[in-house]
Amino acid sequence: MSAKVSLSPNRRAWLRFKRNRVGYLSLWAFALMLALSSAAELFSNDKPFVAKLGGQLVFPFVHNPSEKSLGGDFGTPTDWKDPLITDLLAQPGAWAISTLNPHSANSTDYFNPDPYPSRPSAKNWLGTDDKGRDMLARLLYGFRVSIWFALALTFTGTLIGIVMGALQGYFGGRIDLGMQRLIEVWGAVPELYLLIIFASIFAPSLGLLLVLLSLWGWMHLSDYVRAEFLRNRGLEYVKAARALGLSNLQIIRRHVLPNSLTPVITFLPFRMSGAILALTSLDFLGLGVPPTVPSLGELLQQGKANLDAWWIIVPTFALLVLTMLLLTFIGDALRDAFDTRKS
Repeated sequence: MSAKVSLSPNRRAWLRFKRNRVGYLSLWAFALMLALSSAAELFSNDKPFVAKLGGQLVFPFVHNPSEKSLGGDFGTPTDWKDPLITDLLAQPGAWAISTLNPHSANSTDYFNPDPYPSRPSAKNWLGTDDKGRDMLARLLYGFRVSIWFALALTFTGTLIGIVMGALQGYFGGRIDLGMQRLIEVWGAVPELYLLIIFASIFAPSLGLLLVLLSLWGWMHLSDYVRAEFLRNRGLEYVKAARALGLSNLQIIRRHVLPNSLTPVITFLPFRMSGAILALTSLDFLGLGVPPTVPSLGELLQQGKANLDAWWIIVPTFALLVLTMLLLTFIGDALRDAFDTRKS
């Protein structure tokens, strides 16, 4: 007879997650989108990887030389869409290896004969926005900004929520009651009004948004962590650890916290969805990132102002919907994976 293999709880949760095919494939799709957007410069860039002009080999992707050094008239960095440069590249012995999409997020093709926003073409696969910037590049770079901002906001909010919920749930009593009253008062502060005030005082930046949104982003999660700590602190293994002389920090770190992370893990994808929508909404209202930073909310605002330019709002909306769906499917799969009632 073959011995029955005993699996750890985390291993069983992973197997349950893999059995949810939609959630498992969504995780891989989201990871692929994150990897591609994180390396956006390798796929969409207005500077070639390597070029040969005037007998010299240059690497604009690493260091963009001046136009004068390549036979031009100006000492500014080379604009590789300039007709002078394109004519030089057309000469015998000259060549350049460019990225798949030869446009960056903030590069404008001033030599495009079509008015802005221009329709999709062989030159701009998804057209341009109302400032002449390539839509595909704006979407790729804007998605990267949104995802990494959501990851940072989720991490900071989760960390603060775990600490606050753990303090309330483990110690209880007056500490719990006092912190609950403070949370109720802090939750009543109008977040949007403070964002408007700070946006009028300070220059908009991702760091400022991260700090401000983190001040409120932990409160809902702390309630779940508090409830888990209140339930687990009275169990036998916690009493045994306390009888053995372990400190409160050791008991929390070794015993209570690992058994209280189920709601934290299952809520992570939904917290990321909320962070992406929060940044998009603030950018749409003009309270988010600076104009030079590519943003999905800014593209939605452009689509609202240019309703006839469907190539602006439709791809942006489709990308947001796809991202929200993937995160929702991942969250549902995580919820089922950590449901101990399922074998």
